Parts: sequence; structure tokens; C-alpha cells
Amino acid sequence: MTAPIVMDPLAHDNAAEGALLRAAGPVVPVELMGGVQGWAVTRHAAARDLLTDPRLVKSAEHWAAYQRGEVPKTWPLIGLALPGRSMVTTDGAEHRRLRALIAQAFTPRRTELMRPAVEKITAELLDRLAESGPVVDLKTAFAFPLPMTVIGSLLGLPEADHTYVRELYERFFSSVKDPAEVQKTIAALNAFVEDLVAKRRERPGDDLASALLAAGTEVSAAGGVDGEADSEAVSGALTDEEAAATLRVIIAAGHETTVNLITNAVRALLTRPDQLALVRSGEVEWAAVVEESLRWTPPTSNFLFRFAMEDIAYGDAVIPRGDAVLISYNAIGRDPAQHGITAEIFDVTRESARHLSFGHGPHVCPGAQLARLEALIALPALFERFPDLQLSVGESELRPSPTMVVNSLRELPVRL
Repeated sequence: MTAPIVMDPLAHDNAAEGALLRAAGPVVPVELMGGVQGWAVTRHAAARDLLTDPRLVKSAEHWAAYQRGEVPKTWPLIGLALPGRSMVTTDGAEHRRLRALIAQAFTPRRTELMRPAVEKITAELLDRLAESGPVVDLKTAFAFPLPMTVIGSLLGLPEADHTYVRELYERFFSSVKDPAEVQKTIAALNAFVEDLVAKRRERPGDDLASALLAAGTEVSAAGGVDGEADSEAVSGALTDEEAAATLRVIIAAGHETTVNLITNAVRALLTRPDQLALVRSGEVEWAAVVEESLRWTPPTSNFLFRFAMEDIAYGDAVIPRGDAVLISYNAIGRDPAQHGITAEIFDVTRESARHLSFGHGPHVCPGAQLARLEALIALPALFERFPDLQLSVGESELRPSPTMVVNSLRELPVRL
């Protein structure tokens, strides 16, 4: 076996690392921080194949190195590798049961019904921006509070909790943590969602958290693979443990993905005036901006983990039984075999923008449509309100978020 590629835990250059991984093959051995070994899926076709391969499962009971004690519970990314029992970490019938409960909240109809609320929140945030300018951190002042307010509203969280939750998740996703900080952050997140579950058990409200706890005696799996209906009936309400893990997933995916999507799209447009001009002229629709941004800078850089239940041969590689496999959306999104020789270029006129940035197969993100809705409202409203929007620093001065898991910036300073 070839020597593993050592992945940068601080993600100094996601594009360069993605190209390095992709050039090494469709499935390549990698070394993560702390010497943790695994495999990275780096190309579009391989991801489509392996994300639907039943031999790759989500349960960490199949992770040999962890079971042998070689990966400590204080590993900085342990909370992402082992996020608790939810639809993210289960397969088969259990996954369908847990996913069905969440899918009820993210049907196309229910998502579309949220449009007025998203438009109202967007307008209010733009008013605040206008009052705080002329130079602002757009990520902090706009890209973060929009999805956090939406998901917070869905879950019935008071606005006072939004900043606290954001700080917890920033620490959760970050690779810059000492061992004590890992457990402290996980404990704080657990305490927050467990308290939310207890409150909703005692006093249910008109919110998603209450609906999740109430559902489950005979639920039809309304959200199967890629959002299609599944005729199999699924039964069983969420336990407190399942509810807490599910809410952690909803909060993380419900805000982090959209924060990064909006931030990355604005950055791409402000540093490519020709692309922005195409959208402003009406020649290209905003939907093309959203999809090209998702492809070119996927909100999730690398998704941890799946585990091989048996030896899996793919191309010239063999993933041994018990090994961990990460999906490098960073590398996959710019695969020239899928997107042509211009795959490294941000191009809103691209004809084939089909990407896998929200996943593929049974575990495809159920909140993808909500993220798209938020971005499709936020981006045109932002540029209409501030037509002279520009970066307030040089592009080379923008600092990437110090984590190999999410693809974003620490801040996005702009002049309104």
C-alpha cells in the first residue's frame, strides 16, 4: 500500500489538498491529525458507488482502530466521528425510522411554507447591516444569523441562545482543541440538547423539537433516498438519547451548511466581477450561483466517517475490514471527469452542475432544500440592497476556518 497522504487539520488550502487527493486515485489512504488512519473517497463516480455500498456502514462498532483503543475519546474530531445514535450513525431499518421522523419537517411543501419567514428574517438582517456599516463582517452579521434564526425558530429556541449555540458548534467543528476542550465542548452540547428535550417533554410547544418527540407510533417514511417516498412503514418514537442526538444533527446541519454556502457564494462573486455581472444582468439565474458554489466550495470539506464491514476493493485500492472512510467533498466537487477540464474554475454558466455536496444515497441531507431556499432568498436580496458591495480586504487576506471538516472563512469583511 502506498504511504498515506497527511491531511492538513487546519485546512490552509482546501483546493490544493483536494487536487492532491484526487490525483492520488479515487480511493486513497490518508492520515488525519493525531496519526489516525483512514481512507478518502476523492472522485465523483467513486463517491456515487461507495455512498450506496451496503458494506460501508455508519456504526462505529465496526471501526477497528477505535474498538482497539487506538483512537482516544479525546481525539479532537471524535464528536464528528462518533456523534451519537441518530440517523447519521445508523443504517437499514433503524436509519429509515429515524430519518422518517425528520423528513416530516423537511418535505418540499413544508419547506416552501417557510419562505415568508425566511424573507422576513433576511429583510430584518439587511436593515441591521445598513445601520452598522459601512464595513462589517458579513459572515457574523448576516450569513450566520439567517440560518441560525430559521433553525432556532423551527426548534423554538430563544434568540438569546443563538450566539451560545454558534460558539459551541464553532468549537465542535474546529481542529484547534486540546484534549480537555474536546470533552468540555461535547459535554456542553449534550447538556444543551438534553435540556431542550426535557423541556419539550414536559411542555410541548408548536415547534420541530416537540413534533419529533410526539411522532413515531406509526410513521410513514416520507423521505426515502434522495427525498423520494418510501412505502415502508416505520414505527417507534424517539428515545431521549435518540432525540438529543437527532437535535444535535438538525442544529449543526441546519445552520452550518447554509452559513458556509452564503459566505462562499458571496466571496466567489465579489472576487469574480464578471460572474457577478452575469447574474445581475439576468443572463444567469441565482440558482446557478447556488449550485456552482455548492460544487466549487462545498460547505462540508470532508465528512467523517463510514466503516468497512469487510474488505472492499475499488480500483487499485483495497479498504480493509474495520477501516474508516471519509468522503472528501472538497476533492469530489472539482473532479474533471464529472465537470470537465474547467472544473477548477468558478463558472455560473456551467452546463453540468450536478454535484454531490449534500451527499448521495440513503444518507443524503434531508435539509438540502431548506439550505437552497435560504441561499436563494439571501443572495439576491443582499446584492440588491447593497449593489456596491465589495471586499474590504484583499482576497489573499481572507483566512480559512481552521478545520478539515467545514469549508468556510473565519470572517468575510466587506464594505457595504
